[in-house]
Amino acid sequence: MSKTILIAGYGPGISSALAERFGQAGFQIALVARTAERLAAGVKALESKGINARSFTADVSDPSQAQKVVTQVRAAMGPIDAVAWTAYGNAAGDLLAVDPAEVRSTMEIATGSLLAAVREALPDLRDRKGAVLVTNGSFGLFDEKVDAMAVQSGAMGLALANSAKHKLVGLLAKKLRADGVFVGEVMVLGLVKGTAFDRGGHAAIEPEKIAAKFWELYSMRASTFTQVG
Repeated sequence: MSKTILIAGYGPGISSALAERFGQAGFQIALVARTAERLAAGVKALESKGINARSFTADVSDPSQAQKVVTQVRAAMGPIDAVAWTAYGNAAGDLLAVDPAEVRSTMEIATGSLLAAVREALPDLRDRKGAVLVTNGSFGLFDEKVDAMAVQSGAMGLALANSAKHKLVGLLAKKLRADGVFVGEVMVLGLVKGTAFDRGGHAAIEPEKIAAKFWELYSMRASTFTQVG
């Protein structure tokens, strides 16, 4: 039976490259996003390269939907071997000015929904010695210069969420190690080509480089954290 990876927050750039890399290794791909049209295009692109892929529509800013989509993927494609979390929220740019609901939503995508998906997939992950793979960004670093940049660029909510996500990855990695479940994170230090942040075509990081790092983490399992930039 083919292995299955669920990719939450599918879109152009990192998640697209990640799907292709794991598909090349024989995985069947479950793409999860809010937009049916984007998902359909993603499935078509993967199938054109001989990769088995299916789409699942869900808003993973809602933990209940994140949990439910895991059950849907399992029912349609079998046990889940890996959960890749590329979803993020970019709201709450000024923490002192926004509605608290924006902050909660951004944090839910980074932590609550990720945790809900992992908990639902955990029986499969334990049984199959699977993995949780998380994309993060440099705003999650604890650094005065990074904090200043986040404030200046109106990304305070994203920075807060990324830092919490980074901590969650570390905690889950320690908690699940004894069960044989690998938890790893790639922190991206810069702008990635083809993503929503690539305005004006000035991004320098190739998404395939990030996908290769994820594959290295998954296959080697020597480290739970790496950076690309």
